[in-house]
Amino acid sequence: MTDREQEIAVNLARVEERIAAACAAAGRKREEVTLIVVTKTYPASDVRTLAELGVRHVAENRDQDAAPKAAECADLPLSWHFVGQLQTNKVRSVVGYADVVQSVDRSRLVTALSKEAERSGRELGCLIQVALDAGVSGRGERGGVGPGGIGELADLVAGSPGLRLDGLMTVAPLTGEYAGRQLEAFGRLMDLSTDLRRAHPAANMVSAGMSADLEQAVAAGATHVRVGTSVLGVRPRLG
Repeated sequence: MTDREQEIAVNLARVEERIAAACAAAGRKREEVTLIVVTKTYPASDVRTLAELGVRHVAENRDQDAAPKAAECADLPLSWHFVGQLQTNKVRSVVGYADVVQSVDRSRLVTALSKEAERSGRELGCLIQVALDAGVSGRGERGGVGPGGIGELADLVAGSPGLRLDGLMTVAPLTGEYAGRQLEAFGRLMDLSTDLRRAHPAANMVSAGMSADLEQAVAAGATHVRVGTSVLGVRPRLG
């Protein structure tokens, strides 16, 4: 095992311990929470190491980096999640490798995703990205639709060919009433998930929490946490 492989293995074990402890503290079973490792800016060799260590879900946020990496790792038993703000001109490429798009936040994007999913004969999982720093139906600083816009967008996804409504995603906001209050923010997302599941019972995925706040996300009830730095280290600066 190389030094880098050893580093990843140690870090991954620590994160697994954190998730297990958070689940125990919340009275939840460990299998209720899925770890998604955010591999953005890291090489395909790291993705391969993660797969060898048993990771099955990875996430990317820039298509120009993700597309070649996913192609290089096409032989691995991985589910790829796209978590970044997605422009419609990148949809064809993203649908080629992503299993889930977690950043669905506008009707135009839903239409484009549906068209490409149908064209490629794929079923694409979709999460509505919720902006807890937005107004009632506005948009957030880092993308996402305000809570008031979830229902209409969810109905659109659920009724679009080639798409599957899986649930909700959020990023802990840096501004607004939930800034610095991750547990409350994630609790609000869980309430919104409960509302969503009244109309769409199968949309039970809740993606929340990252390296710094995964414990709060697990405590609130998140089903998936997205962890990058704590597993793979501090990212190199992007040029």
